[in-house]
Amino acid sequence: MKMKQLASVIMAAGKGTRMKDPTKAKVMYEVLGKPMIHYVLDVAFALHSHRVVVITGYQREAVMSYIKQSHPSAELVVQAEQLGTGHAMMQTRDALKNYEGDIVVLSGDVPLLTVQSMQQLIDHQRTTNASATILTAEYSDPTGYGRIVRNIDGSVKKIVEQKDATDAERQIREINSGIYVFDREKLFEGLSNINSNNAQKEYYLTDVFEYFWKHQWKVAALKAEHPEEIQGVNTLEQLAEVQSVLLQRQDAST
Repeated sequence: MKMKQLASVIMAAGKGTRMKDPTKAKVMYEVLGKPMIHYVLDVAFALHSHRVVVITGYQREAVMSYIKQSHPSAELVVQAEQLGTGHAMMQTRDALKNYEGDIVVLSGDVPLLTVQSMQQLIDHQRTTNASATILTAEYSDPTGYGRIVRNIDGSVKKIVEQKDATDAERQIREINSGIYVFDREKLFEGLSNINSNNAQKEYYLTDVFEYFWKHQWKVAALKAEHPEEIQGVNTLEQLAEVQSVLLQRQDAST
């Protein structure tokens, strides 16, 4: 297996409107006494990332201040306007322009993610010689999530959003987690070729996959062994659920 360098990028610019507190960035909501992003940063550094870049935006002063204390070697970039996940990744271009290797893309509101699952994802990217690899999960109720449509060889053919899915595609229970590994050079080439011609006028990171497929660059996927790991937090109810799982993990390890 060819050993490449690894950089981790953490998306942490979001507002978290449904969390009901406009004074706080979503990633700063605490789970067992630590902001959610603390757990994601721990994973990024435990993967021995050569670079860890955090994309900040909403209430960024508080986010930056915390990270400078908790993980001082993390690099901070700003997404001044929240124009989508693709636009967020574009803000890392200068920081990573001289970096060669793979880029892990993480979400700052997924505190249950484990180092083991991410290492498996990185290994899968490298053993399959893929240009990008998606962490997926199988949900009994996948309503609302983008579905993973695979080719016969197991590689990813397309990602279909709920609203665009056919009846057959809606039966698929494997969903996109929004956690990825990319070849750096191909990622930024893809980002240079996406647009915001959609209802939200935003740049979506998932649009780079269309560019990959157009150029016949392989997109792989690996299903998480424990689906709860990819649980993002968008509401206070989900925050409570995540905290419950972390408590169970702590009890199991003692």
